Amino acid sequence: MTVCATMGRVRPRLLLALVLMAVAPACGGSPGGDAGDGSGRSGGGSGDRVPPASSTASAPTTAVAASAGCDEPAPVGPGEEKVTLGAGGAGGAGGAGRWYLRHVPPSYTGTDPVPVVVDFHGYTEGAEIHTRMSGLGPFGDEHGFVTVTPQGGGPVPMWDVTLGSADLDFFGDLLDHVESTLCVDTDRVYVTGLSNGAFMTSAVACEYADRVAAVAPVAGVLDIEGCAPARPVPVVAFHGTADGFVAFDGGIGSATLSLPAPDGSGRTIGELGAPESTGPAERVLRGPSVPEILAAWAARNGCEGAPAETAVADDVTLVEHPCPAGATVQLYRVEGGGHAWPGSATSGALESIMGPTTFSIDANAVMWELFEAHRLPAG
Repeated sequence: MTVCATMGRVRPRLLLALVLMAVAPACGGSPGGDAGDGSGRSGGGSGDRVPPASSTASAPTTAVAASAGCDEPAPVGPGEEKVTLGAGGAGGAGGAGRWYLRHVPPSYTGTDPVPVVVDFHGYTEGAEIHTRMSGLGPFGDEHGFVTVTPQGGGPVPMWDVTLGSADLDFFGDLLDHVESTLCVDTDRVYVTGLSNGAFMTSAVACEYADRVAAVAPVAGVLDIEGCAPARPVPVVAFHGTADGFVAFDGGIGSATLSLPAPDGSGRTIGELGAPESTGPAERVLRGPSVPEILAAWAARNGCEGAPAETAVADDVTLVEHPCPAGATVQLYRVEGGGHAWPGSATSGALESIMGPTTFSIDANAVMWELFEAHRLPAG
């Protein structure tokens, strides 16, 4: 449910790969960085980024929660590599044979615990393409955190966001593996994702509130039936009002119907008709609007009262609910924005597929501000 809209009967993943190869030289620098003028921005005047408008305070200085990997640090150098979970031990329960991309910052020592950001790709997108979309790996190099980008399952890479699903079990195995093979701060694990990956982020917040400190869904968010997190989970969401895949006003957009069916049959989602219970479109087929979903999240977090709106840029409004400390609920509403990752040059270069990308804000900088302000509470 993301960057791979079909054009006629052209295979979507092949189309996207060709597009990305064509635009990569033009993007330059960090994939998540500013693409410069004329690169598909949605409004935003001159395109200068506005600093995040957030009321979150900096997280108090406290002792870190060192993972098991700090006791016997493995020789892991900086950079990105593919890691496959083994058949036994950590990652052996539901994740055997599955893999993720691990991006380690240059500042990593193997003895000083660092934060972790898990970044879920969108429907059909896959981990390797998504690393260019979000650009969180290079951003993490600058800010000292490890970025983990898991690969979804199935013939079409996707996430089953049903509570109790094998994909959610895989996430638990993934965290076990990361925490046992790297020296990380287990109180500073954060999750983000795009589209279907944003839905997965929502599901993770429901099931792993005791292991994830805060989340940041991009171009997709869910209010999942039966969601009962162990604690309030801080969230900052980003969504464009002209998203053609996950409609801001609720329900799926028409562009979703052209995406490949999850069964790998070569048909499209539209050709399948009504989605099955585990289908990716079911979660938003008749769902509430994005503001309604965030309001439900705010209610779970114990927030009371109407949200306040603050103009951050000509095309971006911060909608923030009045919440208790440690329970932040924010939405960055992008007027005229598409199914996009704000501030991403790769997203901007794919405007013909995803719609406009705003460069008035940088989603990475905004979510990192929220992440830095939150860690798992003691006890």
